[in-house]
Amino acid sequence: MMKTLSSISSYAVSLLFEIMNIWNTTSDFILLGLFNHTETHLFLFVMVLIIAITSLVGNAFMIFLIHQDAQLHTPMYFLLSQLSLMDMMLVSTIVPRMAADYLTGNKSMSPAGCGLQIFFFITLEGGECFLLASMSYDRYVAVCHPLRYAVLMSWQLCLRMTVGSWFLGAADGLMQAAATLSFPFCDAHEIDHFFCEAPTLVRLACADTSVFENVMYICCVLMLLVPFSLILISYSLIFAAVLQMHSREARKKAFATCSSHLSVVGLFYGAAISIYMRPKSYRSANHDKIVSVFYTIFTPLLNPIIYSMRNGDVKGALRKCMSQCPTLNHE
Repeated sequence: MMKTLSSISSYAVSLLFEIMNIWNTTSDFILLGLFNHTETHLFLFVMVLIIAITSLVGNAFMIFLIHQDAQLHTPMYFLLSQLSLMDMMLVSTIVPRMAADYLTGNKSMSPAGCGLQIFFFITLEGGECFLLASMSYDRYVAVCHPLRYAVLMSWQLCLRMTVGSWFLGAADGLMQAAATLSFPFCDAHEIDHFFCEAPTLVRLACADTSVFENVMYICCVLMLLVPFSLILISYSLIFAAVLQMHSREARKKAFATCSSHLSVVGLFYGAAISIYMRPKSYRSANHDKIVSVFYTIFTPLLNPIIYSMRNGDVKGALRKCMSQCPTLNHE
């Protein structure tokens, strides 16, 4: 056992040194970006910037509401706060660098910076996949086994699922970032994208990347389809249970809560599957950029809007917070 761990650690160290040598010999990458310096593109850039700032404020306010209101101190809303945290970090990973590149005209990014962006991006996207699956399990227990909710969805299990989501996302991010930047790159270091993304970067490699692309495809299947399958199973059981409810008010409340989560799942998985599981022959740089804008900038904005507008508990916490604001100002 000790020999196995020793060999694994020595291999990891040698791989790290190899990657660092490649980083030192590889010149900076050039991100071609999303916008040109025209009036139309300037308007679009400002709109994207406003949406990104609104997304950060909305998700931060969602975390604040969940933290402040005691009625929201449940596993469901704790998972929702983690979703908001991931969305905030995702926007912060992509948009500030994109905005700086556009405003300064300096579009170069070092291999180390590119590797870090790939790592954080995949960590957050992968973590969100498993977090959404955890949220679907929470809704399944709440609707199908309400009397056993405290046992089946304990705080200990909730924390384990949260830590597991972050860990699995980080493990996938570390592997993909290290593997992507271990390839030698051709003289043309121009990336037709607005951030470093593994599939786009692999196209610049001056080596046979077929094995890596197949492994990356398998990873995407595991990271996307396995949690998505669990979500479909959970909601199939939920809908079967809801249809058997005799109370119309209970059915309405269950559908309202679950439809919010399904909306988020549909937006997130639809865009992610379109990027990572679309055949290479059907992919284009413009398609990838448009879809990437959707799930890195627009989807994080929609999450707090969907959950706040379709959720009575969140609306109640918001009204309580707004009613306390005049009191605080008066004092």
